Amino acid sequence: MTVLITGAAGFIGFHLTRRLLAEGARVIGVDDHNPYYDPALKAAREAQLIAHPNYLSLRGGIEAPGLLADIMASHRPRVVVHLAAQAGVRHSIEAPGSYASANLAGTFQVLEAARAFPPDHLLMASSSSVYGGSDRMPHRETDRTDQPLSFYAATKKASETMAHSYAALYGLPVTMLRFFTVYGPWGRPDMAPFLFTSALFEDRPIRLFNHGRLQRDFTYIDDLVEAIRALIDMVPHHPAIPVKGDSLSSVAPFRVVNIGNGRPIPLMDFIEALEAATGRTGRLQLLPMQPGDVEATWADTTLLERLIGPRQQTPLALALARYVDWFASHYPAALPGPRDKRVLLHQ
Repeated sequence: MTVLITGAAGFIGFHLTRRLLAEGARVIGVDDHNPYYDPALKAAREAQLIAHPNYLSLRGGIEAPGLLADIMASHRPRVVVHLAAQAGVRHSIEAPGSYASANLAGTFQVLEAARAFPPDHLLMASSSSVYGGSDRMPHRETDRTDQPLSFYAATKKASETMAHSYAALYGLPVTMLRFFTVYGPWGRPDMAPFLFTSALFEDRPIRLFNHGRLQRDFTYIDDLVEAIRALIDMVPHHPAIPVKGDSLSSVAPFRVVNIGNGRPIPLMDFIEALEAATGRTGRLQLLPMQPGDVEATWADTTLLERLIGPRQQTPLALALARYVDWFASHYPAALPGPRDKRVLLHQ
């Protein structure tokens, strides 16, 4: 099996690529190593991938006209997993143009390449952010997603609707993957687990918005990757073929699937577990709610489990122990001595 993965040097792309290579797949990875966060981390991920004989690394921005079509014409992948995107809810408020380019124009190029050289299955990353202002919990794939609270969320919702149109027009089998707060080794430096861990080790305040009254459906990277791998084989059928639960569209071979842990974890509980994993206690800086943020995420995973069956669920304590081990080995300079008490800094 030949698989094309966009964003292969990214957090999720790296782990998924390693998983596919381990089972003998040939993987073509495309990534532009953009400087949104430290390119050295992307280079370190990629260095592990290019050591494998079945991995081909290609450098470039997916929004470049014709780039992906040329790659697909040359290699004819059976499966395309589109993970490349400009990430970050808060950054999208400050620099929306980069999101229009990577997430909208880039996704258009993916769809055009898939139209010209159709894979057996196109899987595309979306986000729990599309649920926006909805207070219905848990979030179900059939819930309304027309109230985005950030431009990032808006671009992800737009990607879903763009993909549906191509599925309907060209019979292209598409699965949209709505990710919920993914964490684990090799994770992005702009995400909460990294920021919290570095603050603990460097004796800096942990910044908690909404005064810490947040809940997230934290999803460990290994669990997420196993779900994606199983969904690769679950190609959506056209609705004319009656397969129960196969499609959320009445006119196209198209589905949307939540991939989450299936239960929300209060942010304070997550920090306590991280403190236990690091052997340190934090100084918590309690701040007001950030624009574009939401108070809670919680994935209804009924459809996912109907499609792929029982799922692996890594316990939080074990997942954070693995994460801290990776962090300590990759950032050894950030490891001073322990603290012995917590201080709250209200602002």
